[in-house]
Formats: sequence, structure tokens, C-alpha cells
Amino acid sequence: MKILCTQTFEQQLKALLLEFVTEDFAACKNFKMYLDVIILNMPTKIQKFKKSLYFDDENIRDIEHQGLVIPFYIDEIKDTYLILGIVKK
Repeated sequence: MKILCTQTFEQQLKALLLEFVTEDFAACKNFKMYLDVIILNMPTKIQKFKKSLYFDDENIRDIEHQGLVIPFYIDEIKDTYLILGIVKK
């Protein structure tokens, strides 16, 4: 199973990290490391994530973390998870 990120996700994450780093560098670093762990462990915890509130599709689920929502698409044919974005809840 591959995990891919859209360009939208990368841009939104970069903007969030720039906002966080001005407040507290150590907290920003810990947030990014923990987010990476959540994303890497996504395939083993897929049942934990509920259907997305933002999309009407059973194959799109949401990861909720520290007031943020990360919707991702499950493409079973290509055996891939596609992370669509990251937004404040």
C-alpha cells in the first residue's frame, strides 16, 4: 500500500507549519513528527478513521488530530492512499 500526498496537502501543511513555527519551534517539530507517525501508520489503523464529513464518498475518510482534519482517499484498485489536504476543524 502506497501513501501519496496531493500538492494541495503539501501547500496547506507548509502554511500551517510556518504559522506554528513562529509560535513555538519545539511544539511545531513535535507536531510534524507525530503527524508523520499517524500518516505512516494509516494502513494499519484504517478502520479507526470515519467517513469524511466533507465528501459524500465511502472511500474518503478523515484523520482528526489536534483540531485539524486530514481527508484521504482509499484507492483499492491502485492499492494507494491519497492524502487530499489538511484544514482546521
